[in-house]
Amino acid sequence: SSNANACGPHAPTVQALRTLDARHYPDPAYTALTAQLAAWHGVAPARVVIAASGSEFIQRISVAVALQAGQGASVWLPAHAYGDYARAARAAGLARVDDAADAALLWACEPSSPLGQAQAGLTAKVAALRPGQALVLDQAYEPLRLSGAPSLDAAALDSVWRLVTPNKALGLTGVRAAYAIAPAAAVTDGSAAALRALAPSWPLGVDGVALLSAWVQADTQDWLAQSLATLRQWKAAQLRLCADLGWAVLPGSLANFFTARPPVPDLAAALQALRAQGIKLRDCASFGLAGHVRLGVLAPAAQRALAAAWRQWAP
Repeated sequence: SSNANACGPHAPTVQALRTLDARHYPDPAYTALTAQLAAWHGVAPARVVIAASGSEFIQRISVAVALQAGQGASVWLPAHAYGDYARAARAAGLARVDDAADAALLWACEPSSPLGQAQAGLTAKVAALRPGQALVLDQAYEPLRLSGAPSLDAAALDSVWRLVTPNKALGLTGVRAAYAIAPAAAVTDGSAAALRALAPSWPLGVDGVALLSAWVQADTQDWLAQSLATLRQWKAAQLRLCADLGWAVLPGSLANFFTARPPVPDLAAALQALRAQGIKLRDCASFGLAGHVRLGVLAPAAQRALAAAWRQWAP
């Protein structure tokens, strides 16, 4: 249920992790890694902010915006979104508002979780940003996009924070490492530097450095492109399976996961029964979608296991 790339893990990255030298601290400034990431994205190194994980960055930027905006600062969240956005906002003292125009911090995720869809109204929200507002585009699932095109063009991307977490795409979610690309204006107004100043010492260990370094290699990206072709085939088969089981699939998923509603009165009991047989599905109640589950696209063997377990529990 983690939405990781089911074609992974990426073998060369695994090998790099096995052979790294963990006796010493990494460079505390991550100079070489930052230069690698900046060159790959075609941005100045000052726009790269290293993070211990996506969740750590979510916490850190929430605090940074609260400190900058002062008392009464607020946050805007999509209707269905990763729970850490709201948790971090509460911890930072940011009040949730319904109108994005009133928020100091705005969140977006595309493809979105748990629905895997395009983020509704994203282009308009970016165009309407005012000085002092920060919009973070969580791109955790962008490398695993199986269809459709991103909502934002290059110019729009330059005005938002982009949060990148490659561990899902590489099938290595246990390695906690991430980074953000700051808006171009964040270098001149000091907000990128302020965010770096809030980081702990050595947010990445040598394993995180190895993963992010591997991420920007040409052969890694070639492997990822090949895996997407496989995932498309697996997703089509998994959607057919859900239809055969009588599950109502919510339409519009662009990614390697989707959301469905099993025809059961007690979803918690069904999930517990499946868990006893080694099948883990993500309950979407925390996303505001009670009665639904999110399914990561998995290999045919896993799909057969789901079908067998479900038919045994609900013949």
